Amino acid sequence: MSTTKKIAVGTLAAALGVTTLTGCGGDSDKASGDGGTKSKTVTLVSHDSFNASPAVLKEFTKQTGYTVKVLKSGDAGEAVNKAVLTKGAPQGDVFFGVDNTLLSRALDNGLFEPYEAKGLDQVQDAVQLDKDKHRVTPVDSGDICVNYDKKYFADKKLAPPQTFDDLAEPAYKDLLVVENPERSSPGLGFLLGTAAQYGDGGWQDYWKKLKANGVKVVDSWELAYNQEFSGSAGGKKAKGDRPLVVSYASSPPVEVLYADPRPAEAPTGVSTGTCFRQTEFAGLLTGAKNPDGGKALIDFLISEKFQEDMPLQMFVNPVIKNATLPELFTRHGATVDKPHTVAPEKIAENRDQWIQSWSSLVLK
Repeated sequence: MSTTKKIAVGTLAAALGVTTLTGCGGDSDKASGDGGTKSKTVTLVSHDSFNASPAVLKEFTKQTGYTVKVLKSGDAGEAVNKAVLTKGAPQGDVFFGVDNTLLSRALDNGLFEPYEAKGLDQVQDAVQLDKDKHRVTPVDSGDICVNYDKKYFADKKLAPPQTFDDLAEPAYKDLLVVENPERSSPGLGFLLGTAAQYGDGGWQDYWKKLKANGVKVVDSWELAYNQEFSGSAGGKKAKGDRPLVVSYASSPPVEVLYADPRPAEAPTGVSTGTCFRQTEFAGLLTGAKNPDGGKALIDFLISEKFQEDMPLQMFVNPVIKNATLPELFTRHGATVDKPHTVAPEKIAENRDQWIQSWSSLVLK
């Protein structure tokens, strides 16, 4: 999400200049119901990188009679914070885009009404992080990883780094740009990955090594990937000089999909030993004006139709068991067999402290 991801989500937003999506119809669409009127519009609140094919949203309308209105609220962290501020009087019916790094903040603030979605039995068990209470439903997953500029490393006859340890080696001095975890979802995911790798007593020392090795910190994924990173289309135009960046395992397919002409191979690669698994969720907002429409939309988000549309719309992985991935996504994206993870409870207990400690170590 993120910048969210999620390029996955973030990259697509940059590539397309994503705008608010709506289905057919508008807010004034009403249908007679018991005791008055019943809205036929369901509002999805999300981060800026939400995207879906118009045909898929029309299919939802065809199946349910509800029209989807999408309200975008900034990057993932900003969107969650806005939802917290409007708790009890939400701007919409469903919130999509809270991920495992921010999940506890949303749940502790009571943002969501419990709802067990239809089709949840088809969702992988590993991503069902609120399985007992069903306050949120998993929708997608992705991996936050270091990406590298293939041409740079080929020209230098230098092997790209593959692990966290590699990034601190002198050979990669002044090459890496990362996002501030206080402001960026990928930045937070990368910090959590280092905490998972080195433990409570070791991650600070690791970041001291990265700082000594010339890591550069910027506020957002957009700045890191599309300005500083030499391997992206945007970074090339901006004359970025950092051949290593924190992005997503699914970023390379974006560089292929939106290139003209399309290259046979992606110009960027993924350091698969640096990855942190991110999962995004949707939930029925407490106080939703159209809870029936919201429940129908959550069901649809884990349907095969929507799940198989996501990879080339938001560059994320489906969470249902039998979804088919597009060839471009599987060919150019990286498969991460052993991503780093941190339990949501541990993130909740340590997130703010870790960010504060990181800030003191790296920014001062």
